[in-house]
Amino acid sequence: MTELPTERRDAVRSRLLTWQREHGRHDLPWQTPATPYRVWVSEIMLQQTRVETVIPFFQRFIHRFPDVNSLAAGSLDEVLALWAGLGYYARARNLHRAAAILASEAQGRIPSDLESLQTLPGVGPSTAGAIRSLGHGLPAPILDGNVKRVLARLEAVPGWPGRSPVQRQLWSISAQLAPESDECARFNQGLMDLGATVCTPTAPLCGGCPWQSLCHAYAEGTPEAYPGRRPRQHQPLRQVQVLLLESQGHVLLEKRPPTGVWGGLWSLPEADVDQSAQARALALGVECSRMADLPPYEHTFSHFKLRMFPVRLAVQKQVSTGAIGEAGDVCWFNPRDDGEGPGIAAPIRRIVEAALGGG
Repeated sequence: MTELPTERRDAVRSRLLTWQREHGRHDLPWQTPATPYRVWVSEIMLQQTRVETVIPFFQRFIHRFPDVNSLAAGSLDEVLALWAGLGYYARARNLHRAAAILASEAQGRIPSDLESLQTLPGVGPSTAGAIRSLGHGLPAPILDGNVKRVLARLEAVPGWPGRSPVQRQLWSISAQLAPESDECARFNQGLMDLGATVCTPTAPLCGGCPWQSLCHAYAEGTPEAYPGRRPRQHQPLRQVQVLLLESQGHVLLEKRPPTGVWGGLWSLPEADVDQSAQARALALGVECSRMADLPPYEHTFSHFKLRMFPVRLAVQKQVSTGAIGEAGDVCWFNPRDDGEGPGIAAPIRRIVEAALGGG
């Protein structure tokens, strides 16, 4: 990997540190105070999610689980309920598993060395670097999505950062620039702030950038050409019926398997598109009549599209066979209830509320 000249490294560091002091973000909820636990939770929530989306989820989560031990003692259902609407639910499951490991093996203390941090479920190299630098105040490089963009433009690194050679080059740049001092936390925060507020994916505000005269992409006149775009991929389409089994203002929910799409959350029962909805309902333990077919609802995941066909069914009676009554598999949910309720994926909640009201 190319070695950055010392003079350039010093200039990049100095300008970003000065800019962060004057223009960076200093009052985000996980910064006051910036404990290793709060940084860890925020970094997991911020993976593929915008800051403004994360803030209310973070505040509710920290209020309920203020430290590692309280998170470990909580149930996965509670964790998922607080995460519902944030998406990428494997993050929540990994966070809960990691807390249990830390509570049982480290008395609830979060390690500061990168190797130990990366043994925790859901903690990769950049998250580990953020916890070490922002939470513990120790030097470490980071490379989240914003930082990849900022550094790719600074050094005009071609190619999509998802490719290993490009990622290795960006990691090398980040490692060379990270100060070997307590200034590393401010520097890394500055990288993230710069990417979030100035060096944006489109229409970057280059006139307000502390690196304008140092940026190779700006010198080329093509900052938006960096980083390279991800190659287009065909997304397969999956189609299912989702059943709104209604009884006295309540709808039947079914708990999903612990892994996979919306793993561990509560959802509407599903049926194949060519399957009888009434037959699927009977397998759950209810006889019902079909009321209406609602407009399809499509949700895009990272690797496929899910097209759901909601069907409203009026429950006539409960029968002795089926899943209802078995421990923990199904429950009745009132969408008009103001309580916190079970953890339901946001697309499913929207379907329920559109049909039955509430929210």
